[in-house]
Amino acid sequence: MEHTHIATRFDKDVDRIERLLENMADLVQTQFLMAMEALEARDRDKARDVVRRDGEINVLDERIDKFSVRLIALRQPMAEDLRRVVSTLKVASNLERIGDYAKTMALRVDALADQAPSRAAVTLLRRMTDLVVSMLDNVMQAYLEHDHALAETVRLRDAEVDQLNDALLREMLGWMAAAPENVAPGVEVLFIAKNLERAGDRVGNIAEQARFLITGEISKHWAD
Repeated sequence: MEHTHIATRFDKDVDRIERLLENMADLVQTQFLMAMEALEARDRDKARDVVRRDGEINVLDERIDKFSVRLIALRQPMAEDLRRVVSTLKVASNLERIGDYAKTMALRVDALADQAPSRAAVTLLRRMTDLVVSMLDNVMQAYLEHDHALAETVRLRDAEVDQLNDALLREMLGWMAAAPENVAPGVEVLFIAKNLERAGDRVGNIAEQARFLITGEISKHWAD
């Protein structure tokens, strides 16, 4: 009876942490969409809002870390229970880094406010952003619902992000070569695209954590 009581409390504690994780993922998705909107409109005020709200993501990350460490210390979980807590910590860490990439996008808006990049470049950045946000939404569903097939589907979609990044690189090299004044904004765009590509890699990391949570298998495809 006592074991069942402890197990129930453990489940409730993990559920609480996973709700924070879900809130964190929702905020990260909103940050990316707001940053892209700020870039499209060259809206400095909206970009500053994104930078300010990054602190909320960091607070959630700290709370998840605190609650997880406390849970391990108090409950001393084993096997699948321990895997669940450790995976949550790793997912939160990846979400925090993805949030940083959204903030970085917002920080570049000021440099692009006076000279917008080519329309084709903005279109490709929008496609990359929407894809990363969609992947993040799907991977969190896979993680929270223990859906191995969906997690694998998300992991494979990272190749689409890489393809868009390659297309954007080709577009910007031609655009920058066309006029010297295009070089500075072109570099800013390439920096944003690289961060979106890294965000896609981090989403892939979360997909790998979903697989670890479900199967116990440790992946060899972890992105730094």
